[in-house]
Amino acid sequence: MEQSFNWGIIGLGRIAHKFAQDLKYIPGARLHAVAARDLGRAQEFGKQYQVTHAYGTYEEIVNCPDLHAVYVATPHSSHAENTIMCMQAGIPVLCEKAFAVNAHESDRMIAAARKHGTFLMEAFWTRFLPSTLSVQNEIDKGTIGDVVGLKADFGFKPVFDPSSRLFDPQLAGGALLDIGVYPLFLAMLFLGKPEEIIAKAYLGPTGVDEDTAIILRHEGNVLSHLHASIRMGTKTEAYLYGSKGTILMHSRFHEPCKVSILQEGERPQVTQFDSPGFGYHYEAAEVMRCIRQGLKESPALPLAFSQTMMESLDEIRRHIGLVYPNDFLK
Repeated sequence: MEQSFNWGIIGLGRIAHKFAQDLKYIPGARLHAVAARDLGRAQEFGKQYQVTHAYGTYEEIVNCPDLHAVYVATPHSSHAENTIMCMQAGIPVLCEKAFAVNAHESDRMIAAARKHGTFLMEAFWTRFLPSTLSVQNEIDKGTIGDVVGLKADFGFKPVFDPSSRLFDPQLAGGALLDIGVYPLFLAMLFLGKPEEIIAKAYLGPTGVDEDTAIILRHEGNVLSHLHASIRMGTKTEAYLYGSKGTILMHSRFHEPCKVSILQEGERPQVTQFDSPGFGYHYEAAEVMRCIRQGLKESPALPLAFSQTMMESLDEIRRHIGLVYPNDFLK
């Protein structure tokens, strides 16, 4: 029988519910503590998931007994503050993406993790999905030859609400940090750090990016064409073009999805990757595995990767002129 692993959650929005529900798919995992800025909300959430400890401030959770790790699910603008608070208390953290608002914040988060010898990982759940792992395996095997290009998009059209997380610059809103991270993640995972970045965007009435187009040049003059939008719905697909074929990650590529391998003169090889729940349990299981092995970061998603992601996001924001209040972006 697996030893019990006690999770806490800071920030109790929609994604926190998904994470809480998916813990049941991991042997030994249980939700032990939750924290919100309102005690009533924390208690309501806790009651729904049979949680032992519910707190009305984020700060209180660090004093929770028998807590093994915290999932930070607050808005982007609070990630650094919440994560560093846990690091200082020696509590391992899985921090929701985007990892921070800018590279200055993520650098501070990583420095705090190393100073206090505490595990830290960005909650980029897509990294650990069977569909993503399969695509990585096919690329490594040379199934489509050398990757010579990538195209990925992610777009949806929410109801415009200037006070919502998506549109509020105070909460680091906009398409780029909310969903643009997914196409960028694929480009960096499969093609490495970009050597050159070009980007254009439409900034909406609240000042955040509502539609952003990005071109990256990687080593060997390989190009990525990326698109993120909260102004329109898109197919949310990803194509990896190789010298001997193409891999298509069908909609919605950031979730457990269907993958097709397309090679000239052959029938498509199609695999449907289904998952119990939403698929957040894969990243949680990775955190548990690493902590139990005494690791301070995940070999599959190291902190250096997340820092490089933030540096690339900063560069994209420089191109499109997106600056948040109290930002360190120059």
